[in-house]
Amino acid sequence: MKTILVINPNSNPDVTHGLAEALAPLNIAERARIECMTLAEGPFGIETMLDAESVVLPLRQLVLERTDADAFVIACYSDPGLALCREATTKPVFGIQESGLFAALQRGNRVGVIALGPKSIARHLPYIRTLGLEGRVSERPLHLSVAESEADSAYPRIEEVARELIQEDMADTLLMGCAGLARHVPKLEDALGVPVTEPTQAATTQALGAVLLA
Repeated sequence: MKTILVINPNSNPDVTHGLAEALAPLNIAERARIECMTLAEGPFGIETMLDAESVVLPLRQLVLERTDADAFVIACYSDPGLALCREATTKPVFGIQESGLFAALQRGNRVGVIALGPKSIARHLPYIRTLGLEGRVSERPLHLSVAESEADSAYPRIEEVARELIQEDMADTLLMGCAGLARHVPKLEDALGVPVTEPTQAATTQALGAVLLA
């Protein structure tokens, strides 16, 4: 039995619960299981550069300690500590921004990313440039916190931003720019009729492929 450890780097257990629900269909009987855990040392939401940097060393330590895991997924869209965690282990480590972007680009020509806020976008842009994708990706902010984005009351704003990405930025496929948005994917996809990628599902699917085909 292979184990994929999905780490929520913030300390909000509701986000972890939402991830576990979204990833449940990816458990494969007698072959692979998805374990979702909360990084207790993390901030309640990763919304600033300081928040992202604060979890880098705890994530690396966790990867070193969890020798029972066969692959790791860092379930924060800023991909904090991704390079450092990859350096710390020979096992595959996936970041949901990197995995999500490439998965979304397999479903359309231009990706519209629904981000939490302007500071989130400022963190994402350098990474998008590093990946060479700036010409195919647009982002717009919700102006919501991680906790606010999970609530049912956030959905109208999420759909509003999604429509702006489609109508004004010409996106033909959407990507959730935060792990906490996972629960809104089915409703959004039904409402808009375009593909919506949930990045933690994308990263976990890639992790499963890596460990089961190794």
